[in-house]
Amino acid sequence: MVEFKINGKQVKAEKGETVLAVAIREGFVIPTLCHHDVLGADGRCRLCVVEVQRGNRKRIVTSCLYPVENGINVFTESDDVKLVRKTVLELLLARCPFSEVIQYLAKQYGVNTVRYTKDNDKGKCILCNTCVKTCETLVGVAALGMTGKGPLKKVSTPFDEPSDVCIGCGACVVACPTGHIYMEDRNGFRTIWRKKFELARCPACGRYHAPVEQLEFISKKSGVAIDELLICQNCK
Repeated sequence: MVEFKINGKQVKAEKGETVLAVAIREGFVIPTLCHHDVLGADGRCRLCVVEVQRGNRKRIVTSCLYPVENGINVFTESDDVKLVRKTVLELLLARCPFSEVIQYLAKQYGVNTVRYTKDNDKGKCILCNTCVKTCETLVGVAALGMTGKGPLKKVSTPFDEPSDVCIGCGACVVACPTGHIYMEDRNGFRTIWRKKFELARCPACGRYHAPVEQLEFISKKSGVAIDELLICQNCK
């Protein structure tokens, strides 16, 4: 076991756990946009920074990646931590000025003005990579990836064309922390990533509930008959 302090509170943790995981378990609030309990952490958004003190030495670290250590003191809301988060939020707000989540967090940290030129062409994407990892790790199709470099870097399908392997499941939409990914269900079809999917209709109630391609994918992977999957969850 590892013992250390968070904001003066003595806590225990398993060796290998991250500061963020322990802090959340102990009831401390640390903002983050890219951390996911199942997918793990990439440390991309930099909002979860904390201050770690060992002896007389203090430094700012990314809590979702920093492993716990015996005897350290962690401060989640020190002046230096608040300054870093405020700077990060100002940059995120400049990149994604229309993101409600970022607007809310910025307001919490007193970011009322942005000194940087605002980007109006990035949508709400903060390049957290969560949607890419969700598609590859959880869904298992790898329809998304990072393309471009520098200010042109973005998440997209290969060559910005409708993906051959995308099944229209919408898992990336659920995982996205800022609501950037567009998905629409209308008139028996789902549109996502510039591709249109036919929605399956439940034979019992007639409700559209999932793309046919998604159900076929699940049937192939699981061995469950497609006729069984066509029945929606409400009617099972």
